[in-house]
Amino acid sequence: MNMNRELEYMFVQCARVWIPDAEEVWKSAELTKDFKNGDASLQLMLEDGTSIEHKLDPKTKNLPYLRNPDILVGENDLTALSYLHEPAVLHNLKVRFIDSKLIYTYCGIVLVAINPYETLGIYGTDIINAYSGQNMGDMDPHIFAVAEEAYKQMARDERNQSIIVSGESGAGKTVSAKYAMRYFATVSGSTSEANVEQKVLASNPIMEAIGNAKTTRNDNSSRFGKYIEIGFDTRYRIIGANMRTYLLEKSRVVFQADEERNYHIFYQLCASSHLPEFKTLKLSSANDFLYTRQGRSPVIQGVDDTKELSTTRNAFTLLGINESYQMGLFQVLAAILHLGNVEIKDRDSDSSLIPPNNRHLTAFCELVGVTYQDMSQWLCHRKLKTATETYVKTLPRLQATNARDALAKHIYAKLFNWIVEHVNKALITNIKQHSFIGVLDIYGFETFEINSFEQFCINYANEKLQQQFNMHVFKLEQEEYMKEQIPWTLIDFYDNQPCINLIEAKMGILDLLDEECKMPKGSDDSWAQKLYNTHLKTCSLFEKPRMSNRAFIIQHFADKQVEYQCEGFLEKNKDTVNEDQINVLKASKKFDLLVELFQDEEKATSPTGQVPGTGGRTRLSIKPDKGRDKSSKEHKKTVGCQFRNSLQMLMDTLNATTPHYVRCIKPNDFKLAFSFDPKRAVQQLRACGVLETIRISAAGFPSRWTYQEFFSRYRVLMKQKDVLSDKKLTCRNVLEKLVEDQDKYQFGKTKIFFRAGQVAYLEKLRADKLRVACIRIQKTIRCWLARKKYLRKRSAAITIQRFTRGYQARCLAKFMRRTQAATIIQKYQRMYVERKRYRQKQAAALVMQTILRAYMARQKYQGLVREHNAVIIQKRVRGWLARCWYKRCLVSLVYLQCCFRRMKARRELKKLKIEARSVEHFKKLNKGMENKIMQLQRRIDEQSKDNRSINEKLVSLETSSTAERERMRGELSRLRGVEEDAKNKGNQVTSLLEQLEKLRKELSSTQKEKKTIEDWAQTYRDEMEKMVSELKDQNCSLKKEKDDLNRLIQEQSQQMTEKMARAIVEKTQQLETDLNEERSRYQNLLTEHLRLEEKYDDLKETMVSSNVSKPGHRRTDSTHSSNESEYTYNSEYAELEEGSRAAEDVTRGMDTSLTLKLQKRLTELEQEKQSLRNELENREDQFQRARARDDVEFKKARGAELEYESLKRQELESENKKLKHDLVEIRRSLLGNAATGAGAPGSPAYKVVLEQLNASCEELEVRKEEVLILRSQLVSQKEAMHHKDEKETMTEPSAYVEDVSKLKDAGELKQAYIGLKDTNRSPRFIRKPLEVSDLLSRLRSAAPDFHKLNEDGELWLVNQGLKETIRLLEHQLQTQRRGYDSEVESLRGELQNVKEENNRQQQLLAQNLQLPPEARIEASLQHEITRLTNENLDLMEQLEKQDRTIRKLKKQLKVYSKRIGEMGAQTEGQTSPGQMVDEPIHPVNIPRREKDFQGMLEYKKEDELKLVKNLILELKPRGVAVNLIPGLPAYILFMCLRHADYVNDDQKVRTLLTSTINSIKKILKKRGDDFETVSFWLSNTCRFLHCLKQYSGDEAFIKHNTQRQNEHILSNFDLAEYRQVISDLAIQIYQQLIKCMENILQPMIVSGMLEHETIQGVSGVKPTGLRKRTSSIVDEGTYTLDSILRQLSAFHSTMCQHGTDPELIKQVVKQQFYIIGAVTLNNLLLRKDMCSWSKGMQIRYNVSQLEEWLRDKGLMTCGAKETLEPLIQAAQLLQVKKKTDEDAEAICSMCLALTTAQIVKVLNLYTPVNEFEERVSVAFIRTIQTRLRDRCESPQLLMDTKMIYPVTFPFNPSSLALETIQIPSSLNLSFLTRV
Repeated sequence: MNMNRELEYMFVQCARVWIPDAEEVWKSAELTKDFKNGDASLQLMLEDGTSIEHKLDPKTKNLPYLRNPDILVGENDLTALSYLHEPAVLHNLKVRFIDSKLIYTYCGIVLVAINPYETLGIYGTDIINAYSGQNMGDMDPHIFAVAEEAYKQMARDERNQSIIVSGESGAGKTVSAKYAMRYFATVSGSTSEANVEQKVLASNPIMEAIGNAKTTRNDNSSRFGKYIEIGFDTRYRIIGANMRTYLLEKSRVVFQADEERNYHIFYQLCASSHLPEFKTLKLSSANDFLYTRQGRSPVIQGVDDTKELSTTRNAFTLLGINESYQMGLFQVLAAILHLGNVEIKDRDSDSSLIPPNNRHLTAFCELVGVTYQDMSQWLCHRKLKTATETYVKTLPRLQATNARDALAKHIYAKLFNWIVEHVNKALITNIKQHSFIGVLDIYGFETFEINSFEQFCINYANEKLQQQFNMHVFKLEQEEYMKEQIPWTLIDFYDNQPCINLIEAKMGILDLLDEECKMPKGSDDSWAQKLYNTHLKTCSLFEKPRMSNRAFIIQHFADKQVEYQCEGFLEKNKDTVNEDQINVLKASKKFDLLVELFQDEEKATSPTGQVPGTGGRTRLSIKPDKGRDKSSKEHKKTVGCQFRNSLQMLMDTLNATTPHYVRCIKPNDFKLAFSFDPKRAVQQLRACGVLETIRISAAGFPSRWTYQEFFSRYRVLMKQKDVLSDKKLTCRNVLEKLVEDQDKYQFGKTKIFFRAGQVAYLEKLRADKLRVACIRIQKTIRCWLARKKYLRKRSAAITIQRFTRGYQARCLAKFMRRTQAATIIQKYQRMYVERKRYRQKQAAALVMQTILRAYMARQKYQGLVREHNAVIIQKRVRGWLARCWYKRCLVSLVYLQCCFRRMKARRELKKLKIEARSVEHFKKLNKGMENKIMQLQRRIDEQSKDNRSINEKLVSLETSSTAERERMRGELSRLRGVEEDAKNKGNQVTSLLEQLEKLRKELSSTQKEKKTIEDWAQTYRDEMEKMVSELKDQNCSLKKEKDDLNRLIQEQSQQMTEKMARAIVEKTQQLETDLNEERSRYQNLLTEHLRLEEKYDDLKETMVSSNVSKPGHRRTDSTHSSNESEYTYNSEYAELEEGSRAAEDVTRGMDTSLTLKLQKRLTELEQEKQSLRNELENREDQFQRARARDDVEFKKARGAELEYESLKRQELESENKKLKHDLVEIRRSLLGNAATGAGAPGSPAYKVVLEQLNASCEELEVRKEEVLILRSQLVSQKEAMHHKDEKETMTEPSAYVEDVSKLKDAGELKQAYIGLKDTNRSPRFIRKPLEVSDLLSRLRSAAPDFHKLNEDGELWLVNQGLKETIRLLEHQLQTQRRGYDSEVESLRGELQNVKEENNRQQQLLAQNLQLPPEARIEASLQHEITRLTNENLDLMEQLEKQDRTIRKLKKQLKVYSKRIGEMGAQTEGQTSPGQMVDEPIHPVNIPRREKDFQGMLEYKKEDELKLVKNLILELKPRGVAVNLIPGLPAYILFMCLRHADYVNDDQKVRTLLTSTINSIKKILKKRGDDFETVSFWLSNTCRFLHCLKQYSGDEAFIKHNTQRQNEHILSNFDLAEYRQVISDLAIQIYQQLIKCMENILQPMIVSGMLEHETIQGVSGVKPTGLRKRTSSIVDEGTYTLDSILRQLSAFHSTMCQHGTDPELIKQVVKQQFYIIGAVTLNNLLLRKDMCSWSKGMQIRYNVSQLEEWLRDKGLMTCGAKETLEPLIQAAQLLQVKKKTDEDAEAICSMCLALTTAQIVKVLNLYTPVNEFEERVSVAFIRTIQTRLRDRCESPQLLMDTKMIYPVTFPFNPSSLALETIQIPSSLNLSFLTRV
């Protein structure tokens, strides 16, 4: 009855159910009508709106499956679903995979992994660190969570673990196993420097190359199974690994189906055949070989086989397989390819042959080192042995081809096993294995159209694994019930033991197969008949196909009926190969690797080759079991028997470990990214046992809640009176009321167990209760809102009416005023109009009269003018007519006269013609001819005379003319050339004339155009004049616009200035960020240095402890280098030195290569010593020669000077003799100890030699300088002597007294005297000028003893020193002047640059003002960015130069300080003869002002260890912090340091600082996990650093001091380098402090910030699955937000008590808040159950509490709040609306501190806790991705929780006076003396 009531309650209208579907397997539908008991059908409506009627089965009356509530969909664990059935599982996986892009899901103890066919960024190191150390149920499902669970259980339970990865081909098994191994390698590390974890990972590319191939389902399918055992030591660090392989598919070597490939290694070799080292393999393209072209798909898209081969070779090298072995392997693989191309032809029907000189067989024989004849013989023949004889039988072509392929497969299998064996050798170490984790990567169930022996073995293995899985699940369920004391009832589950018995039991399938293989005439058909006869009637799981007598069917688990074809079973089980072919290969003498492959052929447990069969798809290979005895009987074991044995060994191994299961699912067959095919998924879920797990869970009590979770979730169903103090009793009472059937739940010890569906029932009750409450709340709120709205409207109406009436009254008054004003305006307007009209008419009348009268006058005047003009015209015409008549008459008369005269002339001519013909006429003509002849004769005579004279002249002229002719000929030739030039010029003139003509034409056209333009210009001018008037009209408007534009420009310029300022700020921030990054890198390097130093110390201690009892000779390694900081001086305690020597001895004994290097280094140092010795001798010779020259020069000087210089030479000689004596002794000691090895490099004697040689070199340099100085002084003395007279000698010092008397200031005399001594003394013998006061008193005394004063020529020397000083000052003045001039020039240049820059800026501004506003702003910003970039580059260059200068000066300072120290050490207690002569010692009593205390503490050298021990090593921070002033140890150490500086003891300063630093490091190493200790020494280290700065004397630091504090400044040593060392130490302590705080805060953060309900009742608890309650969860107490705040307050108060700098406290707090925010956000991104609206509210409240804590502590400005910004935005993202595009835009603008990956991840993980919330749609997430795709950011999902902000130590001077500090007696420092 109760059951019916629940059904009627659940199957109501709007309830959703699942119904079967042919396409989608299961389809969702909704009830449109309530179901009542007895109904035969359900009225349903599908999601597409289609209405259907679902009929129930009349026999069973089973109702369809109910859908889970929406809040349960997408759960991490399938067992958390209320309804556990197939459609619920399938839908949950689909929602997670498609909508949330989550590929991992828990199903109880199983991790379901769906292949996304896309690279996902969820496997990085940050993800590994996030999962490391976490409980399995606390994080989202992941392969790393399974690996972490296995690793944690191994460490906690001391039990070996196994991870079983299974699935179909292409489901991602290999990748999952690879990621699991990567996780172990990352979190554990190796115990040695051999990098075992890298070797384990390096085995993957090798095994993929030789064991993976492309199939139709997967491009990188593993064609073998493997089990890798990763070994761990007692500290659970990787020490090695071992690999076992199963079922290599050898048939793929010789046959591939369409669209498939052979193993990758073959294609990698073919793709790399062009490489020089592969030329001998004679390879070519993969399409040229039979074994690589059958699949017709030689290329995998996106895979470069050449690069893959390089990766494979690198992996071989890493695993210790050298190049020669690699080439041998490649040689065998190439031989296999050539063997496949060997063509076998028919000789006849029973025999075959190989044609001679087959190039592929030749290549094969050359590669493997066998003869061509033997190989061709046994490829086509075989031996048959009988009891008495052996026959050689020919083989048909088909059998010979099969034998060839069998040989190829056999060789490849041997090669595969050899590689696996050597990989295992490389992964084995000598360290004892404590435990291991096995990773099993094995194939899933396989079913093809034709299933053969291979599929039979694979499915047999899966049956065994499934049985083991079922038993483990059943065992866990039983343990859980017993633990919770639940009554145990037997759960019915599928037991596949009958199926396993059918296969492996006696007379099972394998037994019958082995028996048939032993029969002489056994066949597949006879074996099939035996199977039918034996099992067909006795076993229900065995069936016979209807249409075949050569096949059988087995009913596997998950209702899988698989039909196997018997053909080929016997041959594959026998796995035979031609022994003669093997013998030929064994006989190879040229190829050792091939012989090594077959050397254990007789001892092998099983053969590894197979002959191919027809109908089979895959072939098998079993790795030999080397653990068993290898006898002749075992040699005959069949493949099936061997596989059964190896499988049993695997099962024994798995049963001895704790298994963890990973089931890989292939979502579709087309390799589409995030595409889900329900049919394929259901098939695999059924086959891999996931649904069986669900069924087992559903059979019992799958839903399990703790009492607290149940109370929190269903508190709304309880009444106030039901709530008791005992929550367990409360839950029991409530459940008894809500669920009447007590079989539906059980009360456990700590949990409540529910049957399937009960949680959904309770959820519905809760949702209904909440819905009723929501309706009531809505009703009340709507009523309140409506009344509030009504009151607002009523008040608004009254206000509107009041304002309207007032407005109307004002309008009426305004209208009346306007009416009266209009009447007055009309009156005056009309009067004005009438007056204007009258005046216009009057003016018009006057104008008309004037015009008319003028017109009449003009008409009368024009009439008079016309009459006058007519008279003139008549007069002119008449005169013209008279002139014309006269001209005609005159012409006629002239013509008549001409005619008459012509007639008379003709008559006269006729008469003359007649006369001319008569004689008389001739006579008349010749009368005067005789006279004329006589005259002509006389003229001829005269002319003959002239002719003769002319002839003479002509002769003379001929001679001259000849020369002239020659000249003229030359001239003619020249003229001809000129003529030619003229012709050319003429042509040019012609062309120029043509051009001139053209120019003229152009000129004319231009003139025309000019005229046209002038006309146009005139027209334009007229138009312009018109336009001017128009422009003047527009001028006003333009002025206004101009003003507006000016105002706009000012605004834009202001905006531009602001933007430029912002850009400058951003650039500054960027530079600060870069600086912080550099600082962070430096501090990370310090951290790494500290880690290596600690590691070195640990190793040293380990080696010392392990070698204490070993006797032997101790040697010092010269190549040993300390791991201390580079600035730390080389001083240590004696015990540390002894420890380092011991460590060096051990290291020398361990490393032979190091010994060879040391021997080589020893030889080099001996050679260097010899060269230094030669150089020393050369310098001695040079010094002797220089001394001889100096002696010659000194003899020429005066006696006093000669005596002085001789003393100097004696001093130099004594020093030189001393050096020679030391060198001789050292040589003698070296020769004496040579036999014992004392002079070896690194020995004390050798170090002494080196030090003496270096000192000698430096001393020689000093002596050379002294010689040069002495020589220059002698020369100057000679010149001075020549310019002085006899009266001015050295015995008469009066002149010098006058010179000295001019020195009125004692300082001048002191400086001169010091300068003189500096020029005449070696730097080794410099002393303070205490004699100056004595000398001054002697000079100024009343009766000075000038002879005593002037002994040794002191006054003259002083005078000379003064002159040198003056010259030096003049030189310095000139140098300063030159520097000043250069500085002025540089300033002028800078001024010019500034002017140019100013001009350029003005031009740029003018150009920008002409641009549009947007372009103007962009141009300005671009210019400003360019300028800032250039300035930054310049500053960076300057900074680099300064850094280089500083480093150079530091090096020089080191050298100088070292020299000064050596000089000071050598001059103690020594006085040279020259000093005794020049500087007589006079006791001087210097009075000292009495002081009570000078702020210094004195201690003895032997008390230094006691000081360090009492003040550092044994000091208790708690007592010092509470009772004494903060930083007291730092003040004490500094006061001790001040005294060492005061007494000028550099050794004491060095040892004190070094001891302090080493002791602080030691105490931190010892108690580094104690926060108080680390905080205390961080505070004291910083205070010590501040004291070193405060009293250093630098201007930047002493300006903060008081006058009294400035008196305590360090006077002798510059400790800048030690400040850097101590700063580095403070950085290390700070990082240690952060790590200590992180270790304390880490367990609190997730619980306090995420899991704990700070606001009670807001967060709803959803039902969880099995994973939340795994055995890995340990109850460690619950942390709350108050716990975090209390811990933060404790940190803060501790640091304040220790006197930590406030700025440093701010940085610590900022780092604390970053850790809290990063850890919280990372867990939020990896926990789907935390991504809800209510959790967002909880996070925001928790963040507000943290901000309140900051406000209370006054730390709001430290930047800690900004570090929480990503977490705040993530919480806001959980709470904002997520539906529309406006919401998407708001999210993009809000979440600026989150990356795109983080935003999308939160949206994908968002899960409603209640039914009132809605899920985020996929379309909305895609919209977000589209809007954010232009962001330039890191793709990293998680925040780096290990990141530490770079720390700085701002200078914080102390106001405490050192002399006021009192040392308490509790510190046990009574040996310190106050000074």
